[in-house]
Amino acid sequence: MLKTIKYQLPAIIWSIVVLVLCNVPPSSFQTAPKFFFEGFDKMAHLGFFYVLAVLLFYGKIRQQRSYEYSWLTIIKIVVLTACIGGGIEILQWKVFTYRSAEWWDFFSDMIGVGMAIFSYLLLHRRFNHV
Repeated sequence: MLKTIKYQLPAIIWSIVVLVLCNVPPSSFQTAPKFFFEGFDKMAHLGFFYVLAVLLFYGKIRQQRSYEYSWLTIIKIVVLTACIGGGIEILQWKVFTYRSAEWWDFFSDMIGVGMAIFSYLLLHRRFNHV
């Protein structure tokens, strides 16, 4: 267990950062520059979860010391990130009521995870079939 935490520490820290950033009051963004366009929130969710899934894959690669993968690992990462994304949306719905919980945010989270899985599979193919 501690060995897994050792390799997944960057992903754990990033999860905490994402949790905090997704639950910051929107009033703190009022003085932000005007580059926040409509839909910026969805792009932020996509980016947050892309990085999270990449860090989870990176920790797994370091733990097993190879680029070999199993579909079970991919399923575990999808389930874990879905729980984190869903948990954030539930927190926004029930606890941080100044934020709005949206299905599109969760959908953006999962698109980011899908992009990370696609990247990981391409990386795996590149290193194992060259």
